Amino acid sequence: MPFSLTWLPTVLKNAGLKVAEVSGWPNRGVADMGPVKGVMCHHTVGSPNGNMPSLNLLVNGRPGLSGPLCQLGLGRDGTWYVIAAGLANHAGAGEWRGVRTGNSNFIGIEAENTGLKSDRWPAVQLEAWQRGVAAILQRVGADERMCCGHKEYALPRGRKIDPHTLDMDAFRAEVRRLMRAPEPPRLIPASDAQDRPTLRRGAPNNPKFLVELLQRKLGITGRKADGVFGPMTEAAVRRFQREHGLVPDGIVGPKTWQKLV
Repeated sequence: MPFSLTWLPTVLKNAGLKVAEVSGWPNRGVADMGPVKGVMCHHTVGSPNGNMPSLNLLVNGRPGLSGPLCQLGLGRDGTWYVIAAGLANHAGAGEWRGVRTGNSNFIGIEAENTGLKSDRWPAVQLEAWQRGVAAILQRVGADERMCCGHKEYALPRGRKIDPHTLDMDAFRAEVRRLMRAPEPPRLIPASDAQDRPTLRRGAPNNPKFLVELLQRKLGITGRKADGVFGPMTEAAVRRFQREHGLVPDGIVGPKTWQKLV
């Protein structure tokens, strides 16, 4: 039975953000969440290579701490990975604005970063982070003050440093600006340099028979190459994207088209 945070990907997608749903996420959690009062920001202390190298750790946990370790992961390219719809082990002992039950009442966000001072936050990752937090807080009816860093929540003080080098007051100020005067979402480009449109489930085949072309390039042949971008084609796209180091979101945008040729 799915846990209660099944609204997460919809809220993020509606904010114009790129979302990848990790297999099994609706039923993943230590237990169900209590009332969501805010979000808590972390960094992963993962590898310096790759977009979201910590994903398996966040899903499965580590010795001494079972997974999931957060509800959401945030890749270096600004992609949101939806990991769990239930409670996650991310907060530990602490307090923020009177709330001491961090795991039960805060959605945990793990942004990919080594935690080293030399590892700067990419602008695309930081912008996606702020936009995502603003969208989630609006969904739960909280203001920007209910966004905290793990380093602000954790007790005793100084126990945690994440998210490192991030000025949380400045972060919250940008979240407040987005919540008060939201900008139009920045969507995946409508077409690539060769004027090939972005395709996703339900995309029409005409006038250039691009869905059929896509299916052939994915190895879908015979009667199955029917020009219908349905679940089978989407699954093939996700498989191709995983095999080629792309975000497996099932959407054929400029990066996927480039790899397909």
